[in-house]
Amino acid sequence: MNLPELGAFLRTRRDRIRPVEVGLPQGPRRRVPGLRREEVAQLAGLSADYYTELERGGGKHRVQPSTQTLAALARALRLNGDERDHLFRLAERPIPPSAHGPTAHVQPAFLGLLDRLSDTPARVITDLHETLVENDLALALLGASPAHRGPEASFVYRWFTDPQARERYPLEDHPHHSRVFVADLHAAAARRGRDAEVTRMVAVLCRRSPEFAALWNTHDVAVRRMDHKRIVHPALGVIELDCYNLLSEDGRQRLLWFTAPPGSRGAEQLELLSVIGTQDLGVTGDPAPERVPAAESGPQR
Repeated sequence: MNLPELGAFLRTRRDRIRPVEVGLPQGPRRRVPGLRREEVAQLAGLSADYYTELERGGGKHRVQPSTQTLAALARALRLNGDERDHLFRLAERPIPPSAHGPTAHVQPAFLGLLDRLSDTPARVITDLHETLVENDLALALLGASPAHRGPEASFVYRWFTDPQARERYPLEDHPHHSRVFVADLHAAAARRGRDAEVTRMVAVLCRRSPEFAALWNTHDVAVRRMDHKRIVHPALGVIELDCYNLLSEDGRQRLLWFTAPPGSRGAEQLELLSVIGTQDLGVTGDPAPERVPAAESGPQR
């Protein structure tokens, strides 16, 4: 592992990012044009001491960054695909798939849009509905995404295998969401071709969920681009919102956000949600940064 070269690479990537690009104030006393070390650590969900040691080449403790930590740093530093792969090579870690999975590299364009959606719940997900990154309002609205890997990282998978996954949606709306999820998964499976990940997921879901198997056999296909949702919030009750999806060029990632017509009860509830945040709603741990890497509140080191 080339820790000195890795530290130098992180340092140059940090220097090129302006605070305003990631939603941080410029500040009159800033001595460096780019981000401070502690700001990168905050964005990546790491401790400032750990990141400093990593950037300095490992120090006396010879830190060994995990795949999860590297993925969080790639997102925080807005690395493109080539830079992300270079970071993993320097750390001698396997390069994860760039388009899907819990360690997927979020497209920089989506990160830029997510930063601008500060007053509405928004998150970036894969075409298998694995949450990659989200803002505070999405966390407050939908709750924390569980730190799963494999099939369980997919909300579609959990929808049909874990009753708790449905708790934020009224019971009478469940059949609609089931149909939408399966039709969307059909489209993703066709887009990916003979993808082993999707094939295994579908096979397991057909065995474990009669509901899924019946819907899958209808062969209905529809990419989800917009939907009207009712979400059960523990403090604000049922919130009616419109959910929009912006798909990446290859369709494997999407930015989704929730909004409501001005003056509607849903709009008023979103305003209250921004005040309430995650307080007293069962979300534990340190306060999340404005943009929260999914399932990375405590990367393995």
